[in-house]
Amino acid sequence: MSKTVQEKVVKAFTLIELLVVISIIGILATLVTANLNAARNRSRDAVRKGDLKNIQTALRMYYNDKQSYPATFTFGETFSSGATVYMNTVPHDPLYKASDEPPTDYDYTYVDSDNFILTACLENKSDTNCQTVGGCECGYQVKP
Repeated sequence: MSKTVQEKVVKAFTLIELLVVISIIGILATLVTANLNAARNRSRDAVRKGDLKNIQTALRMYYNDKQSYPATFTFGETFSSGATVYMNTVPHDPLYKASDEPPTDYDYTYVDSDNFILTACLENKSDTNCQTVGGCECGYQVKP
């Protein structure tokens, strides 16, 4: 009993069906990638805000001891005075690379003995704390 050509049913995908499925997968992959990048940017911004708050706290402890804010300190190094350590390592910006010219990092501005400004450039331009400061299109600042 052999079947004729007309009786054989071939079960397979057509070329058009395959192209439609591949196109849908491509669109979904593009959407997921865009959302992941946005989530990474927001995550780095959260780290920046946390870092500035921690540095602000260390600067306040220094102020309580010395009745003045430091004129300068170095990111990536220990922030101390004498035997008192205020921060083991002052953090860098999450995207900091020393090889970049100029390197992306936080900015500390000594205003006077009672004031300073710490600035970080944020990546998420829709952040509620976003303000144009210094060289930042979207900056975040903390002050005493």
